[in-house]
Amino acid sequence: MRTGGETDSNHAKASAAMEFLLVLLFLALLAVASVAGLTADSRDSADWKPTDDGHRWRSRTC
Repeated sequence: MRTGGETDSNHAKASAAMEFLLVLLFLALLAVASVAGLTADSRDSADWKPTDDGHRWRSRTC
């Protein structure tokens, strides 16, 4: 005969496994969308300074 503790423990393990699988599925879907070109970079490059052969470009203030 099973006790309530065993059932709760098994339910918690199954729940944790399902949560892990859902997160893994979400990451896999993101990877597939990225490979398919369905994602876009939301940065507008406003926070990036231009570089010249890898060296930061310095803007002149005067």
